[in-house]
Amino acid sequence: MTTVPIRRALLSVSDKSGLADLAARLAEAGVELISTGGTAQALRNAGLTVLDVSDVTGFPEIMDGRVKTLHPLVHGGLLGVRDDPGHAAAMQAHGIGPIDLVIVNLYPFEETVMRGADRATIIENIDIGGPSMVRSAAKNHAYVTVLTDPADYGGFLEEMRANGGATTLALRKRLAAKAFSATAVYDAMISQWFAFADQQQLFPPLLALNGYLAAELRYGENPHQRAALYTPAGPHGRGIAQAQQLQGKELSYNNYNDADAALELAAEFRETDPAVVIVKHANPCGVAQAGSLREAWQRALECDSVSAFGGIVCVNTELDLATAEAICQIFTEVVIAPAVSEEARAVFARKKNLRLLVTGGLPDPRRGGLSAKPITGGLLVQSRDNGAISQADLRVVTKRAPTEQELADCLFAWTVARHVKSNAIVYARDGATVGIGAGQMNRRDSSRIAALKAAEAAETYGWPEPRTRGSAVASDAFFPFADGLLAAAEAGATAVIQPGGSIRDEDVIAAADEAGLAMVFTGMRHFRH
Repeated sequence: MTTVPIRRALLSVSDKSGLADLAARLAEAGVELISTGGTAQALRNAGLTVLDVSDVTGFPEIMDGRVKTLHPLVHGGLLGVRDDPGHAAAMQAHGIGPIDLVIVNLYPFEETVMRGADRATIIENIDIGGPSMVRSAAKNHAYVTVLTDPADYGGFLEEMRANGGATTLALRKRLAAKAFSATAVYDAMISQWFAFADQQQLFPPLLALNGYLAAELRYGENPHQRAALYTPAGPHGRGIAQAQQLQGKELSYNNYNDADAALELAAEFRETDPAVVIVKHANPCGVAQAGSLREAWQRALECDSVSAFGGIVCVNTELDLATAEAICQIFTEVVIAPAVSEEARAVFARKKNLRLLVTGGLPDPRRGGLSAKPITGGLLVQSRDNGAISQADLRVVTKRAPTEQELADCLFAWTVARHVKSNAIVYARDGATVGIGAGQMNRRDSSRIAALKAAEAAETYGWPEPRTRGSAVASDAFFPFADGLLAAAEAGATAVIQPGGSIRDEDVIAAADEAGLAMVFTGMRHFRH
């Protein structure tokens, strides 16, 4: 059927936004209203005539309302194929009246979980009758219209008005697709709560993933790819996906990816001095902390000013006027901050294409959760890399122990290295990166690339020597051979932090001793692919 007139509607909603107006418009069009419980009462309070479901079924609501719409006189009216002679005969024989419109949204399961309700309350907020009606109506969309979202009420009423009180098949198909998505997301949230919260299963036998479309993006990593941003359904932490964009062009797929990398690293410094992170292609190219944000910006920029051009900047505290003016001296794609002063906003406003994001806070770098990566024919899932080490976890393995300053630089370099693509080498000195080598196939080349960048910075700024001289160097995984460590020594590093665990650890330790280096093992690696 192409158009189906709306003569009889079943309404049962938890979210009563726009309900009274919608029902009034239906009543004006001569539509019979059938409803349940609180929805029926709300409609009567609005002065509307409503038929109770129990009047239709001839059976009262029982078990505290758990059983009310699960009845053949309801579902027969939803599922009956109107132009099938057998279905029509069955409906006539059993007194089943067709239902043309279902307006249902589901018990607030997500909200109940998020407010910290007890288990019994959470279970009671698992809707059974609602999804059953929605799925029945959506399956039979050739004849039945289903509304699950108040945002669709206006468009539905316009459609009825344009079609003399009927709906088109095109609309019913769109609403049916949305209805099945709504019940799928709802069931996925329940599944996740049972698995992760109720039964502490990290990897349940069936993994239900879901999300809401937040935006379609201009394209993916490359212009020939399509892309979109989804946000999770159910309880989740806030991050770059929830940031408020104050100005600038739409964020691209790459912008989101890089901005996320910058925010995750900036969040590591939430309890320390003001920090600035500069990211390019999801890798840090400069990180620093200092007494002021303006100073931290300058020190981060000096690590690799060439790569910083067109990069992403994230800070861990309110962005002030002085820092905003400094950032605007170079081309920057995105700037991210927990907050931005009014004076800084005015400065950025002069850069119309610069995207300015306010997060309202920083994510917890130690939070739990899962990360997923699609592969051909499957999905790799792992717990987040939220591991951390403290000074007490370090084991000195060389003859010389690091000085207090070397130890501080080791820990700073280690914090940054865990956010650099493997193989990762990070040189740090006095709370700032001075050379970063990322994503190489061997650790020696990462050491050399980081040292080369430090040498280029010295030439750019007219320093007498690269700042890798007297620095600490971090490696995200063990040195399999001594060559990577010796390359760091050649660059001037005096202290090393690495996981250890290689079968050649003794050779690497001996090379460190011979070079006069202090080296500590963490016992934890941070591969990042």
